[in-house]
Amino acid sequence: MSTATPLPIVLAGARGHGRWHLANIRSLQDQGLVRLAGICELSPLGPAELDAFAGELPEQSADFGALLDSTGARAAVICTPIQTHTELALTAAARGVHLLLEKPPAATYADYTRMADGVREAGVACQIGFQSFGSHAVPAIRELVRTGAIGTVQGFGAAGAWVRDDAYYRRAPWAGRRRIGDTDVVDGVLTNPLAHAVATALALAGDGTAEEVAAIETQLFRANDIEADDTSCLRITTTGGVPVTVAVTLCAERADEPYVIVHGDRGRITFWYKQDRVLVQRAGRGPEEVVHGRTDLLRNLVDHLAHGTALLVPPHRTGAFMRVVEAVRTAPEPTALPADAWYTEPATAATGRRRIVRGIDALVAAGADTLTLFSELGAPWAQPSEVSTP
Repeated sequence: MSTATPLPIVLAGARGHGRWHLANIRSLQDQGLVRLAGICELSPLGPAELDAFAGELPEQSADFGALLDSTGARAAVICTPIQTHTELALTAAARGVHLLLEKPPAATYADYTRMADGVREAGVACQIGFQSFGSHAVPAIRELVRTGAIGTVQGFGAAGAWVRDDAYYRRAPWAGRRRIGDTDVVDGVLTNPLAHAVATALALAGDGTAEEVAAIETQLFRANDIEADDTSCLRITTTGGVPVTVAVTLCAERADEPYVIVHGDRGRITFWYKQDRVLVQRAGRGPEEVVHGRTDLLRNLVDHLAHGTALLVPPHRTGAFMRVVEAVRTAPEPTALPADAWYTEPATAATGRRRIVRGIDALVAAGADTLTLFSELGAPWAQPSEVSTP
């Protein structure tokens, strides 16, 4: 299809993280590539929320399907609660509307496959919103590994130490939930806020497909009074026998940039994926650091529709990640950490009141550095692994 005229887009979910998408759509609209045709929200956005859009304001409705019909949208960005992704994606696909679908693509593996099958059968393009896959560092690292820059790969480690206060879990009815009634949500640290750590490690370890996962070990914990996990680790064993270990928390002593380490027998590569920054350390040479560029995923979708450019994150590249979501979903309920494992920090100018797990920053870093789980690192509160074999 041609995009000689701007591609009409509907945004479903324009508040919360949706504000980022709203700003991104505005940027591409200013370049003449897209046009915001409609916004789907339960309550309409006010003028102050849309003051960045000059001229005619987009149509608004709480009915996604009706809005796609009335606006003639050719593409949609879906940034709604996790448990709504599949049905909204299929609603768009049934109308021939192409998609940028926020991560995680679904709350269950069954819903993921239903969504992926639906968009494929409808013949629409679907991009999953793992922004780190747009980093030019990803192909650069894969090339370094392919050419043996760090020797034989021994494994992949990922670490994420973030800070989230009490208000984070009050921001939406689904926040911090594993399920609402009979509906799966799976809003844990591994599957949503630090999902990029998991997915990026899997993207570097292979092609990100479901078939590459042989087994998954999970250790899920929570310091906060929530259903889901906020401090967890897991180890994925690929079909090639390579371990991918991820250690993450939302209860860090100090917030830090998440990263992925590629371990080789003659060096290592560290990738701070939010910064597109890569550090290569190898035998016989000094450290080399490079900051790479990044391709925006919505721009990539527009280029795909206009010029046939390959999509960066089609659904099949997130199959391995969805195996992880399913393993977390079906694992035993996260273990509440004992009271002496965490403490409460009063509200500050930067954050509200929050819980901090003692020593968790060092533990998370050690997990990525040594490819070991919390229990193997000697955390007194850690339990033996729950193993899932897809």
